[in-house]
Amino acid sequence: MNRPTGRRITAAALTVIAVATGTTACSSGGSTSAKDEGSSTYTIWDPYPQFAKDSAWAKLLDGCGTKAGVKVKRTAFDTSDLTNKALLAAQQNNSPDVLIVDNPVVSTLAEAGVLTTTDDTKLDTSTVDPNLLAAGQSGGKTYGTPIGANTLALYYNKDVLKKAGVDVASVKDWKSLTAALAKVKKAGKKGITFSAIGTEEGSFQFLPWFWGSGAKLTELDSAQGVSALKLWTDWLKKDYAPNSVINNTQTTSWQEFASGDYAFAENGTWQLANAEKAGFDYGVLPIPAAGGGNAAAPTGGEFVTMPVQGDTGRYATTQKLVSCLTSTDNLYATDTTLSYVAPTAAVQDKQVASDAKLKPWVEAVKAAKGRTSDDLGTKYPKISEQMWKAVQTALSGAKSPKDALASAQAAAK
Repeated sequence: MNRPTGRRITAAALTVIAVATGTTACSSGGSTSAKDEGSSTYTIWDPYPQFAKDSAWAKLLDGCGTKAGVKVKRTAFDTSDLTNKALLAAQQNNSPDVLIVDNPVVSTLAEAGVLTTTDDTKLDTSTVDPNLLAAGQSGGKTYGTPIGANTLALYYNKDVLKKAGVDVASVKDWKSLTAALAKVKKAGKKGITFSAIGTEEGSFQFLPWFWGSGAKLTELDSAQGVSALKLWTDWLKKDYAPNSVINNTQTTSWQEFASGDYAFAENGTWQLANAEKAGFDYGVLPIPAAGGGNAAAPTGGEFVTMPVQGDTGRYATTQKLVSCLTSTDNLYATDTTLSYVAPTAAVQDKQVASDAKLKPWVEAVKAAKGRTSDDLGTKYPKISEQMWKAVQTALSGAKSPKDALASAQAAAK
């Protein structure tokens, strides 16, 4: 087996490491040192501090360890802390054996030389949907495998649409969606709510419309991109969407929809449990592209990765752990717990057979796209920041969509 390249941590990564020293973690054991209990112990770091030692998730990790003939030591970090901790551990030659991270982070860690490739470790990803696997690819190489995915779609209130005389089957593109919003307003109800806050959440929610226009992240100010931002600004001008979207997080946007006054809300799979408690009949519709069909929405969810180790002999056992965690049976159980759509067709079919309400989410995930796909990698955060700033500027009326995106493109370069 060839030794993967790179213990050399890049300058950009060192900048991130510099702020890591004050972070904390929720751990199932004492020290966060990745190799302090001998070669028979394999360490797993994950971003799920909500799952305690007696949770199904923790038991799954222990079970995979038993199957591989080793002891598993798990440490759970907050998502915001995990990247910093992983970079710092790599600098100290003390990386965990298995690292589960938010998919946009994979390219950062890969560029820093922290992760092995699937070619290095012979990890089989052949059954994973290519569009989901792409979120963990950079420079033609694959760094890990997705544990599951969530994405965005449109929740709709069936009662509001019925009273407005809107057949949801008629909503197939931007024109028909806007026509539905006009009918809803005329009927005295509210149209659509979403999050356009000036953070990554705002970009995350704008991306389906941006990509649905046919625009590319490398050209923010294209005519297609301008049309997507104009769609949103027009909705605010016509009172089809509230001015509150400028400050809405995805949580506060959901709270608006849960009031029962809105026809539509853009939100994610993670709101399914809340939707069941909302007190009204709801449905889910994949976000339409400008000219019809399903728009590509961004994928959320984590990748299971294998960091570079000084002792490459550990990879064979680590690969067994990862293969166990991402097996068909275990993916089904885990993705149900996390409210994720599975990354493989076999498990997706099993999910839909168990719960028909997941069908539109599976369709949305199949059309989804990684934010760092198209080989953007670590370029994405800078582009995203300029995107959400442009959205804020246009929705507030400070600039036209065209001028706001022109400024964004200039800054992103």
